Parts: sequence; structure tokens; C-alpha cells
Amino acid sequence: MDEISDLITTPGQPALTTLGENEPRLPADLDDPQWYLNRELSQLEFFRRVLEEAKDASHPLLERVKFLAIVGSNLDEFFMVRVAGLKQQIAAGVVELSLDGLTPAEQLAAIRKAVSKLLAEARDCYQDDLLPTLAEAGIHILGYPDLDHRQQAYVKKYFAQVVFPVLTPLAFDPGRPFPHISNLSLNLAVLIRDPAGKERFARVKVPGTLPRLVPLRRSSGGVRKDGIAPRSHYFVWLEQVIAAHLEALFPGMEILAAHAFRVVRDADILIQELEAYDLLETMEESVRRRRFGSVVQLAVNKSTPVDIRDILRENLEVERRDIYTIDGPLGLSDLMGLTPIDRYDMKDPPFVPATPAILNHDHDQDMFVAIRRDNIILHHPYDSFAPVVAFLQSAARDPDVLAIKQTLYRVGRNSPVVEALLEAATNGKQVAVLVEIKARFDEESNIGWAKRLEAEGVHVIYGLLGLKTHSKIALVVRKEGDGVRRYVHLATGNYNGITAQVYTDLGVFTCDEDIGADATDLFNYLTGYSAKHDYRKLLVAPINLRARLESLIRREIEHQRQGRRGHLIFKVNAIVDRPMIKLLYQASQAGVQVDLLVRGICCLRPGVDGLSENIHVTSIVGRFLEHSRIYYFRNGGQEDIYLGSADLMTRNLDYRVEVLFPVEDERLIRHLRDEVLATYLADNVKARWLGADGNYAHRQPAPGEVLISSQAAFLQRALQVSRG
Repeated sequence: MDEISDLITTPGQPALTTLGENEPRLPADLDDPQWYLNRELSQLEFFRRVLEEAKDASHPLLERVKFLAIVGSNLDEFFMVRVAGLKQQIAAGVVELSLDGLTPAEQLAAIRKAVSKLLAEARDCYQDDLLPTLAEAGIHILGYPDLDHRQQAYVKKYFAQVVFPVLTPLAFDPGRPFPHISNLSLNLAVLIRDPAGKERFARVKVPGTLPRLVPLRRSSGGVRKDGIAPRSHYFVWLEQVIAAHLEALFPGMEILAAHAFRVVRDADILIQELEAYDLLETMEESVRRRRFGSVVQLAVNKSTPVDIRDILRENLEVERRDIYTIDGPLGLSDLMGLTPIDRYDMKDPPFVPATPAILNHDHDQDMFVAIRRDNIILHHPYDSFAPVVAFLQSAARDPDVLAIKQTLYRVGRNSPVVEALLEAATNGKQVAVLVEIKARFDEESNIGWAKRLEAEGVHVIYGLLGLKTHSKIALVVRKEGDGVRRYVHLATGNYNGITAQVYTDLGVFTCDEDIGADATDLFNYLTGYSAKHDYRKLLVAPINLRARLESLIRREIEHQRQGRRGHLIFKVNAIVDRPMIKLLYQASQAGVQVDLLVRGICCLRPGVDGLSENIHVTSIVGRFLEHSRIYYFRNGGQEDIYLGSADLMTRNLDYRVEVLFPVEDERLIRHLRDEVLATYLADNVKARWLGADGNYAHRQPAPGEVLISSQAAFLQRALQVSRG
């Protein structure tokens, strides 16, 4: 274990930070709001770290564009869910203080300030950095006035043949009410003058079914040093194309002005399950209603005049404070439309995920032979997701397999996982699937899969009352000899082959008897009635996970007090839960070394003298989205490691069905400790350290220290495995 300790204590770590000279050295009240960071502002800090990747010139150019688009989509979701939730609290008169003691109104004020600054930085990144750099590389995003005669002629033809038939101008006057503006829609507010000289207002929706960035012509550029002539790509914004041809929509009218605006609405879904006779039907209706929730953000261009803003504000019933003025294109998420460009010199080099040698098989039964031989771990995306699909396909086709049970949270479209389950049902297997149709923003996809599975005779369960099922587990029951054997796949990530290529996750195949028995008990809990609390090895929320985690942390505190050097390493997506934070503070005060790898939200203040000086928080943002959860306990040298789906958030510990599972194979423990965790902790390229003030700073390598990017190191290992 010394390897990890050596990595933690490398030179260049941030000095201990105090919040003020007069603060007590040993805080007596761990509930004091000053010891906590704000959840919402911490999430915005994560978005800022993603924006830093867009600014990082070491990334290929189109990857930088992708990061900026991700910032845009992240902000949209933040407003649809988090800002909407705070506004709902204010409307309902609920005064629920945040961990750092702010009211909902105070949080909204702080959010508006932070978002305005973030949007300004994103605009500068796009306008002053990416746009000219793209142009130098042969990718030109033009304004309509910048088009030459040939390009304008092409755009005019494209408008007439493709765009015009799709558009529907909607007037607003005493006889026609203000039109509905759907969530995330881009629109033009058009001011016209009729032949009688009266000014009129109309709205034109920019169709989301067409590319926002309209491709123009391609041309060969100059020959590069390598002798290859790259193609130049030209684009123009669709809303500018429409604005330039509005006379076709309003013949005989004088077009006075056209200004783009974009609406973000409350998209969180609250389901009154006790009153929902048919949950599936209720969810379908809720997804439809999501398009027209209350407006939480109205984005307009800087040039939009006050009178147009007032028309929009009054009719959309939006507060002035919720109008965001953008100097540049609205909806940066649409920049993702550039990523399909066939300029592979501007993208991350492709890689072939590795497949462990033990799983290189040609026959279905070999999958089960391999699992019987040894527990198998997969580290996605560096390891292929194909073995997970092969596991389910093998189960579907093997005549000795009797039943398959699985949880599905986010599976995406065209899912080979679901196809394997459908094949199993067709082949006469007993198939039971829990489809979590309350998985936010995946409800529509999951509803479709649920209906298809039911149509094929699969037993479909929609989750437990009041709880989201977030666990990732698949159980295969196979007849062997005179009995049966249970094969289990447990994971930190979803059964989604697409996200498995861009999210870092861990999965384990095992036929451990106790875990198999626990899996059976878990599915009985999900599909039937069960008050079981004595799981053999699994930690299951909301049953025993919180209590077991707390006892494991307290055990580490006791080891430290007994002189057996306590050490905790947690890799999670978020740390928000107050009782868990307090317990980690207590561990630090007892002298336990606490290393937290937290991708996103962290409400814990590290490095505060007398409170958390033994806690270090690192965030790694890079090519892949860090998504795996690892819980390491040194346990006096008898190390325990748990993997699973749960973060240290109250919702995960108390209001979701989550599973953490132990890794007991010494070989796999060493792999997770010395290769996975040690590599993350050694990262000095993509790692940011959190200070007590809530700000993140890039970890600065010590003089002579070897540069290590954890994700690059994992990719290199995968390449070595692929090459044998």
C-alpha cells in the first residue's frame, strides 16, 4: 500500500487553508454552514472545468468544440432541473436552506452572477479563440452578410426547397394569442409593417429538424506539408438564413427587424405515484408536458431592443432577472453539429478497446466457462463493452439458461442489450427486467423499450414506489448438473454501449455464490414484497448501504486511533450528503488520510486547519467522462474495495435503489489499488485540486516530476493489451 501513500504526498500539494485567523482550530459544530460549499455553485464550477478543456490547445480542435457544446448542454440541463427546482421552492413559499446556509432566493442570485460570468467566458472562447482557429484550419462559420454571391445563391435555393416548407409563421395580435414556445426552442421575434403602416409582431420557430449549422460548399485548400490537401468547410447559422428570407413568409409586408431568442423551461418531472394508476401512461403525459413548463431562462442577443424584450418577457411570464443577454449565437450545444466533419486530423485518435484474453471466445458457453474460472473486471472505455453484450447474448442462446433478470436505467437507442433480452424471451427464457422509466431525460426512450419488452412477453417492472432504481445488475440463472449456478454482472455504469465508449466505468463478472444469492434477493425485493435486511455481501440502498458505509468509515477511524494508519480513497461523481461529509471531517480530525476523487459537485471543504487538513479533493476532467465509483478502505492492511452505482448524495443513499458490491479477489484488489486508483492519484496533467474556498486549480507538477495523464495512461495500457 506504500505505492499509493507515496503518490498522495508528492511535492506541490496545496498548503493547508484556513477560512479566517479567528476560526477555532477544532470546530465543535460540524453543522455550521461555513464548513460546506454550495451545491449549485459547485456544479457550475464543474462546468467551468469543462470549459477549460475547450480552451486547452493541447486537445484536437474539434474536440475543443465538443467541450464547448457540452458546456452549453450542461447549462441547459442545470436550468431545466436545478434552477427550476429553486424557483418552485420560492413559488411554494418553501425556505429550505442549502448546506452553506443560503435561502433559495439567495442561491438564485448567486447562480445568476456565476452563470453570467460563465457565459461571458464561453462567448470569449468561441468568438476570440475557436472561431478564428477553426477558420485557419479550413472550417468557416460565416455570418449571412459574409457570404459571397455563389454562397448566397446556394442558400437561397436551400431555403426555398428545404427550409421554407417547414416554417410556420405565427402572428400575435388581438385575434391570435401569443404562440406556445417549446423548451429549448430557437425562435425569431419578427417585427413587420403592414401596407396600412401598422407594426405587427410575429414569431417564427427555427426548426430543430434541420441542421442548425447549414453546410455550404466544400473546397480544397492549400496543400499541407504532408502533401495532403484538406477540404475547407463552410457553414452559416440557420436562423440567419431564415431572417434573410423573411419576405417569403410575409409577402407584401415590410420586414423591420428579426431577433433570435431561445427559451429554457422547467423540465423536471414530479410524479405523484400514489395517484398514478398507470405509471407508464402518467410518464408519457409528463414527458409531453415537459415541453411547456414554466420559463426559467430567456436568452436574447445583445442587439435585441427593449420593446421586443418586453413583449417576450410579458407573454412568456419571465422575470427580468431571468433574461440573459448573449453576445453571439444562442444555444452553444448546437456546435456539436460540427463534430461529424470528416477532419480526423482535428479529432482524438481512434482506439480499439481491449478485451481480456480470458474472454476471447468463439462459443457461447465459453463465456460461462471463463467466469467460472475467475472473476473478471472490465474498465470501460479502455476495455470493450462487447463482453457485456456477449454475456447476455450467450444467456439468450444457451439452452441451459433458465432465467435472466436485469435492471435498465439508461440503455439508449438501438440497444443490443435489449435485443438480447428480447431474443431470450423469444427462446423461452424467463426474463424479468426493471426498466426505470423515471431516468431523467431518458424517459421517452425507456418507455419505448418497456412497451416492446412487454409485447414479447418479458416481465417488465417500472420500479418501486417513491424510489428510482439506479443499480446496474444482471443475473443469469443456468442449469448445471443437478442444480443451478447464478452468474452476475455488476457495474458502476449503465447498460449502454454508446456511453460505454465515452464514460469511464467498471464492471465485474462473477459466479460467487453469496453475491448470486444476494442478487436473487435483490430482484425479489424489486419485483415482489421483501423486508430483507441481511444481505450477505451487497450494500443496497435504501436498506443497508448508508449504515454499512458509515460503519466502514468509523472502522477506519478506529484503526487510526489504534496506530494502524487509516486511509480512505473514494472515487465518486459527487459529494453532497451532510452526514457523510461530517463523518469524513471526523475521520480527518482523527488523522485518517482521506483522498477524494470527485468529478463534479463537492460540498466538502478540504484543507481547513483543524477540520479537514487530511482531506484532499481532486477532480479529473478529460477526454472521457469520469463515471466510475470506487470505495477503498485500508482496514489495517486487510483492504476492502467496493464498486457500484452510488454517489455520496442523499438521493443515492436514501431515495434510490443502489448497489455497492465488494471486490474480494486479491488480484483484482491489487489491480484497482495499484493500477487504477494509483494512476488517478498520480495525475498531474488533467487533475485539479479543490481549495477550501471552493475554487479549483490545476495540480502543478513538482520539478522533474514525470507528467501523468490518467486517461492517457489507461489508453496506453489498453493498447498494449490489444497488441498482446
